[in-house]
Amino acid sequence: MHTTTQIWNEYNAKLHAFIVRRVSDRSTADDILQDVFLKTHRRLHELKDGAKLQSWLYQIARNAIIDHYRERRLSTESLEELPADGPDASDAAVRELAECLRPMIEQLPEHYRDALILADLDGMTQREIAERHGISLSGSKSRVQRARTMLRDQLDACCRFEFDRRGSVVGYTPHACADDCESDC
Repeated sequence: MHTTTQIWNEYNAKLHAFIVRRVSDRSTADDILQDVFLKTHRRLHELKDGAKLQSWLYQIARNAIIDHYRERRLSTESLEELPADGPDASDAAVRELAECLRPMIEQLPEHYRDALILADLDGMTQREIAERHGISLSGSKSRVQRARTMLRDQLDACCRFEFDRRGSVVGYTPHACADDCESDC
């Protein structure tokens, strides 16, 4: 069985990258990572099958991220000085775009699609992807980058995006000729 120190040494960087991709602020990501390892330490005795350690850790991380956003939403809702206008327009834009991504990802050639999902949605390192698919590390990196480029091209063909000063999407406008776009965005 693994010790918390062994788990930290093996999964610290991977989990941090996974969390950072889902939380915009690095210090918040660091806090969530600490919370994940605290929960891991407290509940390690509950893990019966050591072969499921990685999926168990990522599930703890997903839950911690969800909890973070719930707490943030609840604390924001409890502030009396905020107007009750409903969700922010940029949040709505991001939610709408997220719904469009899955069909667009599904349109990618299989080996690019798999690499993108493993890297950006499942949080695997490119080295792990290379090992899983029996390809070189540079081949794995190339697949992930090409998949991201293909996805970006699909998004650009469908919409014009508006970004804030930090580079976050705050809105989008579908192009008038949406023939290139096979999704319903």
